[in-house]
Amino acid sequence: MNTSAIKNQIAAHLDGGEAFLPVQNLIDTIPFNKTGIRPHNLPYSLYELFYHIVFAQKDILDYCVEKNYSAANWPDDYWPEMHKPQNEQEWDDLKTQFLQDRECLRNFITSEENALDDLVLNSSEHKIIRQVLLVIEHNAYHTGQLVLVSRLLEIYDN
Repeated sequence: MNTSAIKNQIAAHLDGGEAFLPVQNLIDTIPFNKTGIRPHNLPYSLYELFYHIVFAQKDILDYCVEKNYSAANWPDDYWPEMHKPQNEQEWDDLKTQFLQDRECLRNFITSEENALDDLVLNSSEHKIIRQVLLVIEHNAYHTGQLVLVSRLLEIYDN
C-alpha cells in the first residue's frame, strides 16, 4: 500500500463511519432544547461532550501546526463552564468549528508535504501519525458517549 493510500484511509477514519458513527450525523439530529440536559445524573450533557470533542480536536491540531501554540489547562479548559450553549448560534458555531478543524486536520495529514512519521511542530517526540490517531480515538470514545446520552434523551434510536 502506498503512503497516499494509507493517509487517505486514516482520513476516512477521522471522518468516522468506518467503525463508529460519524459525529456530524448525530449532532445534526440533536434538538437545541436538549443540548444542555444531563440525563440520569450523568456528569455531562450533549453540549458538554461535544464542546470537549471540539476543544480537544482543535488543541491537537494547533499543537501540530501553530507556531505560537500554548498548552491549555487540563481539565478546566477542555470542558465548558455551562451545561448548555447560551443560544442556538453558539451551538451552530460549535458544529461549524468541529467540521472546519477536522478538515484542516485532514488536509494536514494528507498533504504530500507531510510524512506520517514527521514530528509535529511543537514536539520533539510526537509524530503526525500519533496525533491524528489520538484525535480519531478521542472522537470515537466521546461519540459513543454522545450516542448513549442521545438514547437516554430519546433522540437517537439506532
